[in-house]
This record gives sequence, C-alpha cells and structure tokens, in this order.
Amino acid sequence: MTEGLESPLVRVPFESLKRTARDRKYALDAVDSLLGGLREGQGSEPPTAADTAKRLGVCVQELQGLKRKLDAAGQAEREDVQRLKARLDHLRELGAPSRGAQIEWNRRRIDRLLVDHLLRCGLHDTAAKLISSAHVKDVVDEHVFLAARRVVESLRRHDCSEALAWCEENRAKLKKSRSKLEFRLRVQEFLELVRASRMGEAITYARMHLAPFAGQHMGELQRAVATLAFKADTTCGPYQQLFDESQWEELVELFHRELYKLHSLTPMSLLSVHLQAGLSALKTPQSLQDSCSREDPLHLPAFRTLAQGLPFAKHVHSKLVCAVTKEIIDEHNPPFVLPNGYVYSEKAVQQMAVGSGGKFTCPRTGATYDVSELRRAFIS
Repeated sequence: MTEGLESPLVRVPFESLKRTARDRKYALDAVDSLLGGLREGQGSEPPTAADTAKRLGVCVQELQGLKRKLDAAGQAEREDVQRLKARLDHLRELGAPSRGAQIEWNRRRIDRLLVDHLLRCGLHDTAAKLISSAHVKDVVDEHVFLAARRVVESLRRHDCSEALAWCEENRAKLKKSRSKLEFRLRVQEFLELVRASRMGEAITYARMHLAPFAGQHMGELQRAVATLAFKADTTCGPYQQLFDESQWEELVELFHRELYKLHSLTPMSLLSVHLQAGLSALKTPQSLQDSCSREDPLHLPAFRTLAQGLPFAKHVHSKLVCAVTKEIIDEHNPPFVLPNGYVYSEKAVQQMAVGSGGKFTCPRTGATYDVSELRRAFIS
C-alpha cells in the first residue's frame, strides 16, 4: 500500500519528462519539415533575390519560434530531472522508520501530505509558508497548482478565456482522454450570452463553437440550445439549473479533475486517502449512532463525512475495553455487571471500591452499589 501511495511522488515529474520529450520531438520534426520545404521550393528557374529574402525571412521567424519552444522544453526537462532526483533521494533517505524515530519519519511525510492538501484547497500562501519552513520544495508539486491558479481564479470571476487557452494548450492530451472540459466551457459561454439576452450572438456562437461537439454530446447540446426559447429567468427545472451559479463551481471541479489526470496526480489528496484508510479500520455501525463514544474519531462530523461510502471494519474477534481503566477486558481482567446493566472491568471495580468503603459508583449514571451486588460476566 505504501508503494501505491508514494508512487505519484515520482510519477508526476517522470510523466512530465515524457510529455516534454514528445514536445521536443514535435519541434524537431517541424524544423525538418521547414528545411525540407526550403529545398523543395527550388524550382527549375532560380528565384529572384527579393523572393529568396522573403522566404528566408519567414524561415528565420519560424526557426526563432521553434528555438524558443526548444529552449522552454530544455528548461522544463532540467527542472523535472532536478525534481525527480530530489524525490528519489528523499525516498531513499526516508526508507523504513528506524526504532525510536517514527515521529520524525512521519513528520517528513505529513509535511508533504499537508502541502498537497493545502494546494488542492487553494490555500497557496499557507502552503508556501509550510514549504519554506519544512524545506520540501523539490518533493511537492507546487508548480502544477501555481500554473493552474490563474485558470481557477478566472473561472471564479465567471471568465472562461484562461480555461479555454489551457484546453488549447493541452488539446491533444485532453482529446485522448475524452475530456468534456472544453465542451462545458463553450456551453457556459453560450449560456452567458443567453443570460445577457444577446440572442443573435448566442446563435452565431453556437454554430461556430458548439456544433463541432454534436456527435459526442448531442443530448447536452440540445438542452443548452433550448435555453434560447426558455430564457435565463425560466422556472422550468432542467433549464433553470443551467443558469445556476453552482455551474461555475462545477467547472472548477471539472478543471481540477482534468488537471490531476493530466499530471498523473491522485483524484483526491493523499491526506484524505490516509485518513480514509484509518477510518475504514475504525468504522462500525455503532460509530454512526448518536450514542457513539466521544473517544471514537467518527463522533466528529468532519470524519463522518470523510467516512461516507467506506465499508464497515471487519472484526473477527471483538475486544471489550473498560471505560474507566481503558484496558482490555478478558479472562485476566474479567467484566462485572452492575444492577443498572453497565459493565466495567475487575480492575476498575477494585480501584474505585478501595477508597469508598466497598462501594462502586457508576461513572455513567452516578448510581452507587455495594461491590457484593455486582455480578461477574463471562465472555464466550
């Protein structure tokens, strides 16, 4: 399980290196194509000096653009190699926890998990402070979230331009994964035109930007275009929902899902994954009752929300724990039943009876009984 949870740490820069290598190959292919075009352009008649100068000028401009792409690819490769090396060194140094060093070993991992969670929650300034104080810059993916921050902020301002530019930049990868992000963004821009009662522009926009998606998303496309008749102030449920403000937050969530998929990040933060793994070992039907013990983490609403959908823990052999001594009740520390039905361990009865003249007061109800009234129970 540990290997599975740690794999994104190395996979993110590795996959980024693979993408950069492909981009470099495309740029080099473009250079070959450009030079090949120059050679093929030489006809039977020699070109004039003006034609040659013009062709060379265009060629130089295109080569300069390709050089900038190659320089950017080289810089990205150097940064990814540095991150990959730092993360491999980090995992090698981390290793398995040695005796007596578990706290420090866990702290180094928790710092990474907290930074990842903070970045996913949009708390970039807090994450930056933790990165600086914990010295984990090369082992966290802050650069991925900082690049996406501009898109998220733009969407929350009800502006799709940054997100559409991001889709254009990653068109090939999004198409391969059959992403709906660009379609949803186009629909939202169309709906904003309808909201503003700019029907002519909305129709033109639909013909230009929505029609190409008809083969893939016909049902959703028809529903969106029908708003031309229903308008933004409609009370018809299916169409009223399209104009709800929550659509923008859904776009933010969809963008995040595509971002995580593109960069080989886990769909949810690793902190949540670790917490759910622990909660799944503690979750029982009793944990979800109002009478749940306050010592059970699942009595907290936040943990109950996180545990939704998790299976109940399978306990083949149940263990009884005394509410007073917090020790396991077994044959060496047998249970005693009070007349009111509450059960406590023998050690708890002895401890409380010593200073109270052979009396035992139930911590739950406050009722006091003589020790002789208690009856031993047997666990089968």
